[in-house]
Amino acid sequence: IGNFEWMAAFCLVLLGLVFAPFYFRNQVATLPDYLEMRYSAGSRTVLAFMAVVGALFIHIGMSLYAGSAILERFFGLNVYTSIIIISAVTALYTVLGGLKAVVVTESIQTVLLLIGALAVTLFGASALSDRGISSLAQLRDALPEDHMSMLQPEGGLSWYAVLLGYPVLGIWYWCADQTIVQRVLGAKTERDAQVGPVFAGFIKILPVFLMVFPGVMAYVLFQDKIGEDPNAALPVMIDQLIPVGLKGLISAGLLAALMSTIAGALNSTSTLVSIDIVKKWRPETSDESLVRIGRITACVVMVLAMLWSTQGGRFESIFTGINQMIACLAPPITVVFLWGVFWPRGTQQASLVTLLLGFLVGAVVFSLDFPVFGETKWVTDVWEIPFMMQAWWLFCLCSLLFVIVSLITPRPSANQIEGLCWKHPLAAIVSESLTGIADPRAMALVLVAIMCALYWTFA
Repeated sequence: IGNFEWMAAFCLVLLGLVFAPFYFRNQVATLPDYLEMRYSAGSRTVLAFMAVVGALFIHIGMSLYAGSAILERFFGLNVYTSIIIISAVTALYTVLGGLKAVVVTESIQTVLLLIGALAVTLFGASALSDRGISSLAQLRDALPEDHMSMLQPEGGLSWYAVLLGYPVLGIWYWCADQTIVQRVLGAKTERDAQVGPVFAGFIKILPVFLMVFPGVMAYVLFQDKIGEDPNAALPVMIDQLIPVGLKGLISAGLLAALMSTIAGALNSTSTLVSIDIVKKWRPETSDESLVRIGRITACVVMVLAMLWSTQGGRFESIFTGINQMIACLAPPITVVFLWGVFWPRGTQQASLVTLLLGFLVGAVVFSLDFPVFGETKWVTDVWEIPFMMQAWWLFCLCSLLFVIVSLITPRPSANQIEGLCWKHPLAAIVSESLTGIADPRAMALVLVAIMCALYWTFA
C-alpha cells in the first residue's frame, strides 16, 4: 500500500514539469477545457461527464463510507445517520464558499490530520517498545516474510503490477483529475503551478511512516482484535492506544481529511457541469444562472453519492474499492492526456473514440467484478487479473486504439497543437538552463533521488 504514496511523487513530478506549464500558459479553467484546445469540444464534454462520474463514485461516495465507519466506531452512530451528517456539513460550506472555502478548510484539516497521524505513530512505537520491539530489524522479524518490503514478489500488488499499473492510476489521479488538479489551475504564477506539485511530492514521503506504517504496527500489536477486516486496523489502534482526550482530536482529523476530499470533489463537479457542459452548449447563460446550476449540481451529486456510499461494504476494503474503480475509469483518460502532450500526431477523432470506448469497456470490467448478484468477481477471482493489471491492460488497449485511429485520420495542423504539447519528450527538462536549486527541475531531481534511495532501503 505504501507504493501508492511513494509512487505518487513521480506522478507529481510529471504534473509539475510536463502538464502544469500547458495548463497555466493556456489559462485552462478546467481540464476538459484543455482537451478542447488539444482535441475537440466533443472530448471536452465526454471528459467532463467522466470526471463527474469519478468524483461521485470515488472521491465522494467512498469518502462518505469511510467517514461513516469512523463515526460508527467512535460515536456509536449508524452508517446512514453518519452519511447524512457528513454530507450535510460538507455540502453546506462547499456550496456557499466555493473553491476558496475548500482551500482554506483543507489547510486546517491537513494540520489536524498530520497531528493525529503523528500521535498514532508515536503511541504505536511506544507500545512496540513495551513488547521488546525497538528496532526496524526486530519489527521485520515479528512480521511475515516480505511484509516490510515495498517490492512484493507476487500477488495483486506485486512489484511488476505496481510498476505497470500504478502510473495508469497515478497519472489520471494526480495529473488529469479535476478534483485534484484544480489546486494547480488556481495558481497565481507558472512557477507556483510547477513548484507546488513537486513540493507536494516531498510531502508524499511522510504518509508511509505516519499513515501506512501504523497499519503494520497494528498487525503486530492487535492482530487478534482486527481479524480479517483491514478497515478495522486504524480504529483499533486509536481505541487501544490513544488517551481519551486525544481520541476526539484524531477522529476530527480523520473526518476533516475525508470532508476535504468530498468538498474538493463537490466543487469540481459543480464547475465541470456549469462551465464545461452548460456554458459550452448554452453560451448565453448568465453568470448568476451558472452559479445556481453549479449549486444544484453539487446537491444532486451529493445525494447520488450518499446512495452509492451505502454499497461500500461490498468491497474487500476501502482501499481496494477505491482503486478498483480508478483502474476501470483512468486508462482512457491517462491515454489521451499522456499521448496528447508527448505525441503531436494524436488526433481529435482518436481522443473521442478512446474516451468513449475506453469508458464503456471499463464500465463492463467493473460490473463483472462488482458482486451485485453474488460473491463471484469474474475478472479478479475467475480470470485472476488483479485491479492493477486490469488498469495496465486497459491502458494498452486504449493506447493501441488511440494510435490506430490517429494514424488513419488527418494529422493535426501546426496551429492546432501550438503551445499544447511538447515537440519532443525531453523538452520539459532540457528546454532551458537550470536557474538554481529552486528551479522546479532541480527540485524534481532531488525528489527522484530521494525516492530511489527510499525504495532501495525498503526493497
